[in-house]
Amino acid sequence: MTTTTAAATTIPFFPPDLFEDDRDLLLDTVREVATDPAQRFILGERTARFEELLRTDLGAGDVIACGSGTTALTLILRAAGITAGDEVIVPAFGCAPLANTVLGVGATPVFADVDPHTLVIDPDAAEALITPRTKALMPAHMFSVMADMPRLRALATRHGLRLIEDSAVAQGAVLDGRPAGTWGDAGVFSFVQVKSFGGPGEGGVVVTDDPELARTVRMLRNHGQDGTHRFRHHLIGLNSRFDEILAAFQLRRHPGLARRLARRAEIAAHYTERFTPLAAHGVRPPPPGTNGRCYYVYTLLAERRDDLKRHLAAHGVDSHVYYPQPLPHQPAFAHAAAPDGHWPNAERAARQCLSLPVYPHLTDAQVERITEAVRTFPT
Repeated sequence: MTTTTAAATTIPFFPPDLFEDDRDLLLDTVREVATDPAQRFILGERTARFEELLRTDLGAGDVIACGSGTTALTLILRAAGITAGDEVIVPAFGCAPLANTVLGVGATPVFADVDPHTLVIDPDAAEALITPRTKALMPAHMFSVMADMPRLRALATRHGLRLIEDSAVAQGAVLDGRPAGTWGDAGVFSFVQVKSFGGPGEGGVVVTDDPELARTVRMLRNHGQDGTHRFRHHLIGLNSRFDEILAAFQLRRHPGLARRLARRAEIAAHYTERFTPLAAHGVRPPPPGTNGRCYYVYTLLAERRDDLKRHLAAHGVDSHVYYPQPLPHQPAFAHAAAPDGHWPNAERAARQCLSLPVYPHLTDAQVERITEAVRTFPT
């Protein structure tokens, strides 16, 4: 990786110029959709083409575009018939939708501890929580690492459970030759701007090989209509429809996705190589390698996380703390957590996680500057 003189300005964690190179494309897309004689602004032919593009990319049975990654999870849970009295096993560490979507359909999230290094759900911890009320496992890929989907797939099959794959952050990741999003009965992606295939707005998709689940999700996303007979409502649905402007924009940006993912992977590999010796000093990078890796966020575990964050800021590097509380400790979800529950790895992750910039248009000089800032942290 070539090194040049680093600029004196702070390197932001969320880049304000994320779509600067796509400004003309975005303006053209808005005009194209707005002036189309069809005047179709949601769930039009562009959305259908985007769904088909992703379906072909993934080798999936169906892809259904919807309003967000969060509502994608809700649509799957509803379509799977998960409701009051049911339990869904989720990681104790992660984003709020892992719990609030389950609670939103009336079911109970059951929190399993995570692996101390990869930070994804521990299959053994999950299996220990299965009861007659358990209806689904909902693992999430976290930061740079996919969950152990082969073990979780076998676990779900063995116990007759639905496997719902929260792959919102993992588009482009592949584990054992199989893409993220295709391991479960259904998976999801999110296109919020900071994701690896983010766009200038909110959106998501459901990915599934189950035709009945797909048919139900399609109806649920559009007020329970079947897409053929307008104003005939077969189900109590939601408004979770996909925007034609976002569909057109993503269609036109898709050819550059592989290049952007490769750049993220290159940066992540450089970080991991340079940070691995720091593990003996209390700063631990994610596991090396490319199998089952995603590069949405690059996250360190630091015993003195807050000191490291201040050190980086003093060196002009912005960083970000994701999920400073485990889900069962959040006020909104604590009532659902087992009163005698103990999630030591999730609690440690919440204390130690610190994420670094890894977006694809970082320059080599900026990457080296970030790297050296971490490496000069006093131990």
